[in-house]
Order: sequence, then C-alpha cells, then structure tokens
Amino acid sequence: MSCHSGPAPEWTVAQVLKVFLPEYLDRHPLPAHHLKVLRRLAQCRSGQLGWTVWQCQQCHRTHWRPHGCGDRHCPSCQHQRSRQWLQEQRRALLPVRYFHWVFTLPAALRPLILQNQAPLYRLLFESASATLLQFGQQRFQAELGLTAILHTWGQNLMNHPHLHCLVTGGGLTDQNTWAGPKQTRWLFPVHAVARMFQGKFCAGLRQLHATGKLQFHGDCQPLQDSGAFAALLRQVRARRWVVFAKGSVVGPDAVLDYLGRYTHRVAITNSRLRALDPHARTVTFTYKDYADASRLKAMTLTGVEFIRRLRLHLLPRGFTKIRHYGLLGNNRRHRRVPQARAALATSPLRFAPASAPRPAPPPLTCPHCQGTDVRCIGRVERSGKVSLFARPWLSGPAPAYTDTS
Repeated sequence: MSCHSGPAPEWTVAQVLKVFLPEYLDRHPLPAHHLKVLRRLAQCRSGQLGWTVWQCQQCHRTHWRPHGCGDRHCPSCQHQRSRQWLQEQRRALLPVRYFHWVFTLPAALRPLILQNQAPLYRLLFESASATLLQFGQQRFQAELGLTAILHTWGQNLMNHPHLHCLVTGGGLTDQNTWAGPKQTRWLFPVHAVARMFQGKFCAGLRQLHATGKLQFHGDCQPLQDSGAFAALLRQVRARRWVVFAKGSVVGPDAVLDYLGRYTHRVAITNSRLRALDPHARTVTFTYKDYADASRLKAMTLTGVEFIRRLRLHLLPRGFTKIRHYGLLGNNRRHRRVPQARAALATSPLRFAPASAPRPAPPPLTCPHCQGTDVRCIGRVERSGKVSLFARPWLSGPAPAYTDTS
C-alpha cells in the first residue's frame, strides 16, 4: 500500500505507460510476463489496485491513499522495500571494512545476453562470486562474505549488465580466526581479479553452448555454429574486461547506506522524468553522460522507444537479483556470522566506529491539517472488498479511479 509522504514527482513511469503502452502493444506482441509487469506498473497508485483509508488523530478527518503495485521494477514502490530489506541485513553486518567491486560484461555479448537472460545473468553471479571467494582463499586462506546485486542498465536505459558486490575485508579461516588485508585501500589487485573473472565467465559460456542451453534468434542465429561461437569468445577474450574496485566503507550505518544505493534501484526513477508530450508522442528524461565528464543532459525518446528500452530491464520471472555468498550465504549465515563476530572480538582487524543516529523516515502527514498522528483505519481491495480496522469509518465515498499516480 502507499505509505510515503512528501511531494509527488511531476511525472511517473506509470503515467508514461498509461499514455504509450496501448500504442506499443499495437506494434509489438509481448510475452505474458512482460505484459503483466507493464500493466501492473501502469496501474501503480492509480486507484485501480485498491485504496487504504487513513484518519488523522488531530483533526479526525479521513483521506484515501491509492495502493502501490509492489512490483520490484516499479520506481514508486522500491524505496519502502529497500528500507525493510536493509533492516533485515543489519543482523548480518560484521565490524570490518567492506569493499565495493563492480563486474561488467563486454558489449559484444549483450545481444546474446538479452536472448538468454536467466542462464547468463546466473553465470555472471557465479563467475564474479567464485572469483572473489577464490582470491579470499588464496590471499588469506579464509572464507569471505559478499552480497551481489544485479543491474542491467546504463543511464540512457540501454542494456548494460553489471554486478555490484560488497565484500567483507577479510574472512573466517578453518581455525575460526579472522584473516584479512593489512592495508585498507584495496582488497585484491584489480587486473588479476578481472583476468580470473573473464576466464571463469568464458569457460561457463562455452559449457552452456556445448550443452545446448543457449538460444539464438535473429542476428545471433549464426552463433549456433561452434566455429562462429568460438570466434566470438576469441573476440571478447582479446580485450580487457572492465572490473572496478571502488574502495571501502566502514561501520554498520555506512554499509547499510551504501547498500541502499544499489539494492532496490530500478532502471529509471520518476525524478529523472522531465516531460511527457502526448501530442508529439515523446518522453524526456535526464541522464549522466559519463563520456562527457558526467554532465547531466536531457534525452527525448518516442514513447514506444522508451517502453522498448524499459523492457530490456524486466528480469525473468522469479529471478533473484540480490544474492549472498561465502559466510553470508543464506544457508550459512546463521552459523558463520556468529563465528565471525567471535573471531573479530579479539582481532586487530576489527573496525567498528561508533554509529551515528540514523534519521527517522519522514512521517505520514494529514493532507487537511498537516498533523503527523495519522492511522490506517481500513482498506478497499481492487475487488471491492472492504476491511475495517477501526472506527469511525469514512467521511466520504471512495474516490473514483484517476489517472494521477
């Protein structure tokens, strides 16, 4: 349900979809999964998905808030989900430095990746995590902990698959002691990590081709031939793969804030939208041009092209885009994290600065008197079913469906 306060953005992705999705569907047939997601995004906070009813305890007036769609691709719904997820992760944080790594796949592989998202995104996770864990064993004889987050976009909404990894500065040894780097700037040599990652991903790609687990359509169809596929692998292996090591962060609040920038980010936020022109059939949004000193620029696309690019970043049904490995693995952390904390209690590598108080999220406010003691007293589902939580009930009828998100 909607639980945010503060000014709404002037334009939203939901509004763009309401205007242009019918035109897009006239031109392009969609897989059922994509159609379901786009329609859900278009209905977000429109009233079509139902309402919650709130009452101010100061002026005693009620007001309605439309439900959000809750979809993981929705820019309007991910902020609250991110906050909840980060609070859950706080229990697994360790008092050490964390290092940020970014693994990017070559542009030459992107057409193939788009046709094989699930297996190749999975291979990206496996190759990057295995590389970092292997370096941890080789350098420190220890098991690191890491969280990996998949992003598939660039600022211009084109396909740009890459993986953000936040890695513990050291790990747990077989003797349950903590081992890690003596210096705090970098965790491992970047070029060596990039070479190992490249080798693991290419080996996995070759195995998927050999076992017939890849699809080839359109321009990628010639890659069914083993010779053409081998030539593609030689091409991508001949160039240095892009891996960034972005330094370290310390302290539980700093780590949570850092994770929060990446975990539930979506391809485009509502705040980047600048104009929607139903007559010219265009959408304008801002982007950072990294080729021009990260200057902020505006890009105008047809509504149909905007939706085409948005579709590039709809993940396969059920695909997990945030994964944990090593001593933070979901099936291990309940045992390994307490062992790591015990090892760090007496370790010189422990780094746990005092946490600053975290600012509380802005409270809900009453639209009538701006009071902050606002309570949810009921829900109206999209089916029309009404659930009462408290009385008195409503001071007016449910609002009609509106196109305002």
